[in-house]
Amino acid sequence: MRLTLRAQAALLGYPSPELQAHIGEIRAALLSEKTLPRAAMRRLEPLLARLETQDLLEAQADYSELFDRSRALSLHLFEHVHGDSRERGQAMIDLGQQYIDRGYLLETHELPDFVPVFLEFVSCLAPAEAREMLGEPAHVFAALEQRLADRGSDYSAIFGALLALAAARPDSVALEELQKNAPSDDLARIDEEWEEKPVTFTEPHDMGGPTGIVAKIRAARKAKMEAQAKTKA
Repeated sequence: MRLTLRAQAALLGYPSPELQAHIGEIRAALLSEKTLPRAAMRRLEPLLARLETQDLLEAQADYSELFDRSRALSLHLFEHVHGDSRERGQAMIDLGQQYIDRGYLLETHELPDFVPVFLEFVSCLAPAEAREMLGEPAHVFAALEQRLADRGSDYSAIFGALLALAAARPDSVALEELQKNAPSDDLARIDEEWEEKPVTFTEPHDMGGPTGIVAKIRAARKAKMEAQAKTKA
């Protein structure tokens, strides 16, 4: 499950030369771990094949058009749950505290509810706990899967795979509420709100992939432990 979650995190990242170069390894990791049902693997293959062969600039443009230009497809979990309400900030703090409580620290520019970050964190948990935590935003994953499928996007397969990993049925009431209140895509507003650097991957990944988020978390954790050791000394 660990490698499969990290593979999904990598695939949801901004397309980069590193990601494109490691698609074969990501595919091999998914097949070797055998965590996903065959149907979920079959659905993922078109995305893997496209990211492996598509012109990089086209892949990046497709990604931005989906995830950067549409609030309805935001990869920030609390965008869908809390929108612009005050509760969103508190939810972000609470999720970040869960990371800290388990000994993981994030760099300040990485938001805890960004789906690739969330998946990297969940990949560090024991399988039972990982499934439980994946199940909490299952209704968000289901909504994103449907919205992407409606747009004919092969990225929908990732959220189908996450639901299969969670082995949880999305809350029907919560899902209906999400679908009913899907945010409109005001492009001018999105441009203003999303003035930030795209996610890039510059550090090696444990499974040979390109994300590097876990490496940063572990580096922060190591620094924290070293500081605690010095204090005790």
